[in-house]
Amino acid sequence: MQTLLTEGDLLDENGKLIQAGYSTYLARKYDRSKIKASKLRIKEWDYYAITDGEVFLCLTIADIGYISMASVSLVDTHAKAYKTQSAIGLLPLGKTGFPSAYERGDVSLRVMGKKLSFVNDGIYRRLYCEYPKFRDGKTLIADITLSQPQPENMVIATPFKGNDKAFYYNAKLNCMTASGYFEVGGARRDFDPSKSLAVLDWGRGVWTYENTWYWSSLSAYVDGEKFGFNLGYGFGDTSAASENMLFYKGKMHKLGRVKFDIPFLPGGESDFEGEWKMTDDEGRLDLTFRPDVDRRDGLSLGVLCTRQHQVFGGFYGTAKLDDGSEITLNGQRGFAEKVYNKW
Repeated sequence: MQTLLTEGDLLDENGKLIQAGYSTYLARKYDRSKIKASKLRIKEWDYYAITDGEVFLCLTIADIGYISMASVSLVDTHAKAYKTQSAIGLLPLGKTGFPSAYERGDVSLRVMGKKLSFVNDGIYRRLYCEYPKFRDGKTLIADITLSQPQPENMVIATPFKGNDKAFYYNAKLNCMTASGYFEVGGARRDFDPSKSLAVLDWGRGVWTYENTWYWSSLSAYVDGEKFGFNLGYGFGDTSAASENMLFYKGKMHKLGRVKFDIPFLPGGESDFEGEWKMTDDEGRLDLTFRPDVDRRDGLSLGVLCTRQHQVFGGFYGTAKLDDGSEITLNGQRGFAEKVYNKW
């Protein structure tokens, strides 16, 4: 079943999710003040990934109750190299001040001399980063401008079984045109808007303590047209809807369930650097994902723990739109990940 969200408030007077399902815009209104769970359980973030098809610059501002985080990752799929740095603040408990919608609103975070700022006036999005000692003691500076999103995007409201105060309200805004630059120690790289695109992962919710998710995202050009997808599963009660969508020429094409087949090493552990297979339950998705870089990351702070494998690489295969026409991918680069959290 794929339930389409109707318009209205996201939460009722008891802090319970009123409706689970999906939409192509923020049909339900998020209001943090209506949450009835502990502030330690509230998780909010904005994550942007900008790419020219070879290099990815990933910027995150997050407030997960226990900690706030300003995180930057620079991934070079050609050189098969990456660098991630994260600055952590303690017990923000919502003081970071995320906007309640993605259409407009600003958020910024300064931690230990590191600064991230996301400014959105409803016309353009400006992402600014100043991160001292990012790599080899050199400062990373980035100044990126994004177009506003396409008319149709991925929005999903997901409950968690056994906890009626827990929910996740999530939007993925694929294929935003990107321009601007980043530099590390004066070595500059420009994002050409004719070939550079970005995705926003906009997350607001109350999470349970332990969960695992799988997520894959692509924003690229295919034969001169913008094409992207959002694929994911693994947490919460998704019986009302999946988050799986294709995007072509600004329009959404809904998929049902998907599965990531990640190969295994001889000892039984996942081989994140081997070829992945991605398929769906309707025969519309037949993709091979060939990794270039496994951006491994982890954090352990007592009761808090995260293990992340965000893998960047090329997608090959086909995806069928609603009318049955096929989009063929031949190495367009995006990412796929498996993330485990105790938080």
